[in-house]
Amino acid sequence: MWRKGSSEGSDRFEYLQTLVTEFQDTDSEEAKEQVLANLANFAYDPKNMEYLRTLQVTDLFLDMLTEENENFVEFGMGGLCNLSMDPECKDIILQSGGISLVTNCLSSRREETVLSAITTLMNLTTPSSRSEITDPAILQCMLRFSLSESPRLRNLATVFLQDCCSEEQVQIQSEAEKCWSVGQRGPAGQFTWKIREETIFPIKC
Repeated sequence: MWRKGSSEGSDRFEYLQTLVTEFQDTDSEEAKEQVLANLANFAYDPKNMEYLRTLQVTDLFLDMLTEENENFVEFGMGGLCNLSMDPECKDIILQSGGISLVTNCLSSRREETVLSAITTLMNLTTPSSRSEITDPAILQCMLRFSLSESPRLRNLATVFLQDCCSEEQVQIQSEAEKCWSVGQRGPAGQFTWKIREETIFPIKC
């Protein structure tokens, strides 16, 4: 991949640049998926952040969130999740309207995509973005997810509610939904969600 030593930085950049170029040049969806998966993995390493920003990989991942190919969405969302831990990448995502794109992924049928979306929203939470990230519609999703049959989804949604929201916000949203009911297909299966008397009951169809 790249050689150790003084040239490691340039080798990293050249390798990542090769991946980005391959993604842009190939017509094969399978090849694009492989490149996206690799880029998402490389986004986990802080040593690659500067190179990924230079190559505008953040924008590439954001573009994938509106694709019909669910693998593109999953890998793009996973890559953004990793990049969102970096302060500069976080700013790029926020300035690019990333919150709404990430929020749309909460309705994905794939649990991995939803988990990455929730984690990314948590990473993107700042004093200025908190009000948008704790919008009632997002709180509504988290309240449902917090009662999911999936332990990973349930636990992460609970952490979101505890870390990103005030008790008052959660209480107000719960009270506002006392008589609300809706059919919801979640990432862990199909559910009908009914809210009665401040309690959310997930009923598997």
